[in-house]
Amino acid sequence: MKNRRRKSNSPKKSKRKEGSEPFKKKDRAKNTVSQDYSVSEKIRINKFIAHAGLCSRREADRLIEEGKVTVNGKVISELGMKVSQKDEIVVDGQTLSLEPFVYLLLNKSKNTITTTDDEKGRNTVMDEVETATGYRVYPVGRLDRNTTGLLILTNDGDLAHRLMHPSYKVKKTYEVTTDRTLTDNELSAFMKGVELEDGVAKGHNVKRFADVKNTFLISVFEGRNRLIRRMVEFHEAEVTKLKRTEYAGLNLKEVGNGRWRYLKQDEINNLRKLVKLDALDFKKG
Repeated sequence: MKNRRRKSNSPKKSKRKEGSEPFKKKDRAKNTVSQDYSVSEKIRINKFIAHAGLCSRREADRLIEEGKVTVNGKVISELGMKVSQKDEIVVDGQTLSLEPFVYLLLNKSKNTITTTDDEKGRNTVMDEVETATGYRVYPVGRLDRNTTGLLILTNDGDLAHRLMHPSYKVKKTYEVTTDRTLTDNELSAFMKGVELEDGVAKGHNVKRFADVKNTFLISVFEGRNRLIRRMVEFHEAEVTKLKRTEYAGLNLKEVGNGRWRYLKQDEINNLRKLVKLDALDFKKG
């Protein structure tokens, strides 16, 4: 998860529409879970970095090896080093802290960039939720600029990494509209697998919309770049509209375009169970 903030010479106005109002501390606490570490408790440095929401533990090890991590002002190289919240941990110039875990579901709108900042000043997913929590959250994976739909944002680095890792085969479902009607044989070919330049891509539960022209649903269990668009291009057709409607068992019910909501406690632990992480104890939140 990329960890950069938008840089601007002038403050940007907050978009305080429904689903993105600032929250009072008592409301915020209901939707976060505390990381159960005492101030002096020692944990491995890569775990600290991951639980600060910056990246996965494996990526944290890489940052350490590259000399981008300092503890109390000194560059470290020991991967197994243990630290506590009393220590000052800085990664690539940014000081980290163990904030409570936060989990959001966003219905991404069109022409929105899936990143935490954009040098060209274009609208990002962070603009959609910038006043949401008061904590740093990051998008789990990416959706193309013109792809809309379900996107998870969190500062739980372990969960984010596993949801994006191909070995966990997280299910994603898309509503696809094309510039022409694909034949039954072409739709069936998706379920058999189509050959792309980076290997065979296979769709599941492919279903045509009877009442929406040139539109079908398709599920995949991988996250290669522009996968659905390239699968359609295999049939010499073009995607004109693409929306992710489901992700890892979550859907967009009651979440309007450009709006967001907190994940419920059972949804969070269902995600963690899906990728073989321990459940969280929300009584400590």
